[in-house]
Amino acid sequence: MYKRSVWMSWRIKILVKIILKRLPIRYSLWKKIGIFKHGRMESVEYSYIIFKKHLENVNPSLGFVSLELGPGDSVLSAVMSKAFGGSCSYLVDSGYFANFESDIYKNAESFLRDAGLPLGDEYLRGLTDEDILPEKLLTAYNCHYLTQGLDSLKSIPSNSVDFIWSQAVLEHVRKRDFLSTQKELRRIIRDDGKCSHTVDLKDHLGGSLNNLRFSERVWESEFMASSGFYTNRIRYSEMLSLFDEAGFLAEVVDVRCWSELPIEVNRLSQEFEHLSEEELCIKGFTVILTPKL
Repeated sequence: MYKRSVWMSWRIKILVKIILKRLPIRYSLWKKIGIFKHGRMESVEYSYIIFKKHLENVNPSLGFVSLELGPGDSVLSAVMSKAFGGSCSYLVDSGYFANFESDIYKNAESFLRDAGLPLGDEYLRGLTDEDILPEKLLTAYNCHYLTQGLDSLKSIPSNSVDFIWSQAVLEHVRKRDFLSTQKELRRIIRDDGKCSHTVDLKDHLGGSLNNLRFSERVWESEFMASSGFYTNRIRYSEMLSLFDEAGFLAEVVDVRCWSELPIEVNRLSQEFEHLSEEELCIKGFTVILTPKL
């Protein structure tokens, strides 16, 4: 049986986010109090671990061009790309969320130096905060920070990127845009390039499947999708099929499952009732994509 407190908590979270999202408050303030935060990429150590994991999945040649989908609250992955031998990076997001406070990037350079990955010039050493403007920082790391989502992807040249990656981002791409996004990534990546994606299939309301309670019409409405808790609800097998349709071969390297369903099947919207328990128990996975030739 599900405790009433659990039953209530995700509903309260939805209600609170719907209300707060409509207040005229800047994202930077929400982030400071831990609401609507876009991932953990302001942490140097976390960024290093995540970037290294995806890099090792793909193992691109020295001088690679990388693309991160959904960098969130920093452009630290551009620093990591440079440190690991990349020549250029694209960071593509759906809005201008990155923090450009200089201490984050100075700390990154110190961390990388201590990890045996010095950046050569250590671009920021000796510079004052006034000197470190976003444009200068992006230029220093040869980074293109693009914030118009799918439209930004369309601006990137074809066959120009070696390594594409994302960490718990693909589930946030609007369902209507998912296939188009994958087709753009297929256009952008070189024929010998690879993608590494970690996907979180849990709801973002407490880590269950409460998002599957809603009908497609309600969940995909602009009202719900713009309220700060949206995930596209594309399940594991369907997502693999969409990768295939976009022109990728998929190699799943890690699957994470619940030992039992966190929600009763009869609580799900009819769109999901046909899915097997095995399918519904998949809560996340990591996949490596290679272009079909």
